[in-house]
Amino acid sequence: MDGQQAWRVGLVGYGEVGRIFGQALAAQGLAWVGAWDLKFARPESAEAARAHAMAHGVQACASVQELVRRSDLVISAVTASNTGVVAEEVAAALRPGTWLLDLNSASPGTKQRAAAVVDGAGGRYVEAGVMTSVPPYGIRVPMLLGGSGAAELATVLQGWGMDVSVVSSRIGVASATKMCRSILIKGLEALVIESYTTARHYGVEDAMIATLQETFPGIDWTQQGAYFFSRVAQHGRRRAEEMREVAQTVREAGFEPWMASATAEKHDWMAAQARAGHVPADGRRDPWQAYADGLLAGRDKR
Repeated sequence: MDGQQAWRVGLVGYGEVGRIFGQALAAQGLAWVGAWDLKFARPESAEAARAHAMAHGVQACASVQELVRRSDLVISAVTASNTGVVAEEVAAALRPGTWLLDLNSASPGTKQRAAAVVDGAGGRYVEAGVMTSVPPYGIRVPMLLGGSGAAELATVLQGWGMDVSVVSSRIGVASATKMCRSILIKGLEALVIESYTTARHYGVEDAMIATLQETFPGIDWTQQGAYFFSRVAQHGRRRAEEMREVAQTVREAGFEPWMASATAEKHDWMAAQARAGHVPADGRRDPWQAYADGLLAGRDKR
């Protein structure tokens, strides 16, 4: 396609990532930026979601089919469990040559099946491994790309200010890198929540954190703990879905995913505590002790 600004880009998913990318792409002065999300169709959320999109230069579409028909590039930014569903919906409506950039945290096998569906319909599938939390990086969040068209699309994305690197022409390499990282990072989040809250119960949190600080002096364990509690409380359900795809990644490698599966359960549990009102889920960065106290109070109410 001629010209960086001539592109028409559609976002499937208008959650945190979709909003950030939509606003940033609209600011690039592209020919068109649109979005589709189930929130646009639900009476309780439609007005606010559509108003947010309009205020940031993003057109809320009436259906995923409308979005795909109008797009040269579709960016899929949904929960992990919907990766395949979105690929099928995009494949059913795309024009030949339409790109699908899949940002979702899914296993290599899931991404390979999605690619087969899209490419089989005449589209051009590129996987992305988003290598850290999108905030505070925004559209410049580091991403690894994979697929036969990854190098070609990378040039376009870099022109829009994205931090993308091509790791392979094969689908699955970028996602494997992302998912293996998540075993450690999201596992650490789960371990911190369990460790800190239990230490708070026994009144040994200061001594425990002091030993962590001595062993790993490069990490501020108090501030890191607050960040972990906050992010999991806000996004625990989405993170749990990702960790189930991580578990599938481990299975695809021929191992039993004990750690990934346990991490998924912990993130789901934290999300449930947030829904019950025991901890805030609005992204605020309270001290970690406030989150732990909320979890302990919720335990005592059972």
